[in-house]
Formats: sequence, C-alpha cells, structure tokens
Amino acid sequence: MIHGNFGWHELYTSDVEAAKAFYAATVGWMFEGMPMPEQNRTYWVAKAGDKPVAGVLDKHGIVPDTEPSHWLSYLEVDDVDRMVAAVQSHGGKVVRPPFDVPNFGRIAIGADATGAFMAWVTPKR
Repeated sequence: MIHGNFGWHELYTSDVEAAKAFYAATVGWMFEGMPMPEQNRTYWVAKAGDKPVAGVLDKHGIVPDTEPSHWLSYLEVDDVDRMVAAVQSHGGKVVRPPFDVPNFGRIAIGADATGAFMAWVTPKR
C-alpha cells in the first residue's frame, strides 16, 4: 500500500453482463464471481491474467437508478478516518462515512473539493 496511490477501481453498472462482455472483448479480462447473499448480488472481480484489476457490480439499490453507469476509483490512504477529517476541512464532501469491508479494508466514499466522486481506503493489513 502506498499512501496516495489509486489501488482499486469498481464499475457500477445497470448491465453487468454487457459490461463483462465489453471488457472481455476489448482488454481480455476474465471474471470471477463473489456471491454477496446479504445484498442479493454478485461482485465480479475482473482479472488480467491471474491479477485482480477491478470490480464490477450491479448499481441498482446502491446508487439512484437515474445515475449513469460509472467507475469509482479508490485512493489508498494510511488512515481513512483521519482522511475523512482532512477531506471535509479542505472543501471535500463525505457521502458515506468510514465502514469496514471484511478481507478488504476500511472505506469512505465522497467527493473532492471540485466535486469529483471517489473513495478512500485503508487496506486490511
């Protein structure tokens, strides 16, 4: 983990199968499903060879249906809780306060001072 490095990217889409087909055809990604029964969905890990490079998930129930499909990038930080305070004091906005994702890390979601949407993560060590 390098503080300030983009470490993960997720595609929130209304058509997971079309997205998987597109990225398989254009960049050769393969996909491995991770069932999320508590959310009644599957999280798809995109892989370049054996390396996980991104996630793909159905956006319904996560973001408003009127929001278009989009990528969300995760910026790695040393301490996501401390980062949230810094984001807010420098004109950014927190939309979802820090929360833990098992086997991944601690995440917060919001926007920078220009309104660009992003996430911050302290990976599980």
